[in-house]
Amino acid sequence: MGTLDGKVAAITGASSGIGEATALALAAAGCAVSLGARRGDRLQGLAEKIEAAGGRAVAIETDIADESAANAFVTTTNESLGGLDILVNNAGVMLLGPVITADTEQWRQMLEVNGLGLLYCTHAALPLMAAAGSGHIVNISSVAGRTASMGVGVYNFTKWGVTGFSEALRQECGMAGIRVTCVEPGYTDTELQSHNHHPMVVERMNKLRSQIDELLTAEDIADAILWAVTRPARVNVNEILIRPTRQPG
Repeated sequence: MGTLDGKVAAITGASSGIGEATALALAAAGCAVSLGARRGDRLQGLAEKIEAAGGRAVAIETDIADESAANAFVTTTNESLGGLDILVNNAGVMLLGPVITADTEQWRQMLEVNGLGLLYCTHAALPLMAAAGSGHIVNISSVAGRTASMGVGVYNFTKWGVTGFSEALRQECGMAGIRVTCVEPGYTDTELQSHNHHPMVVERMNKLRSQIDELLTAEDIADAILWAVTRPARVNVNEILIRPTRQPG
């Protein structure tokens, strides 16, 4: 792995799971990290852990579904840590179930966080990176952004959007020296699944979990992100699709 000494990263959804693991991995490589999420107490605990290990971290309680809050998260990162080199758009919501019986408020939540929140943060970060002539945006999509499944339709809708947006953004930003990486994890052992309570969804997730046996960990995804952002500036890792070895689809 290359070093990230002197670099600054902003990470959304940093209070748990992939976001937390990524913050720890980047900080261990020398990167100053800005931690964004709604659970401020957990962010503060993570920031203290990073600083106790000799790193630099700032906790910023935020809701990226609010455009002004998303903008403030990015600008505060830049002001507090002296720049912005890496943006990890990790925050996401996965609320599954059949379309016909869906609670449309859950659709709205997924669209606002998975889609608009990612767009707001990216929009705020791009001028800073363009002015610096470099930067790296990492968007966390999903295997659900590559394959569609019954009961996953609206989550598929949001994550296919993330995957498509990432490729369009890569083409738009490459000449400005800004790299874009889309990471698509398969079944990863985080609290994302626990947000689902529909009996059909829970049954299917439990069945898939037992088939796979050994799920991906948040640290597995963080390792992939760290690898991508430490490649030489000439190397843009466009996509990383990661499944547990035994995951069939």
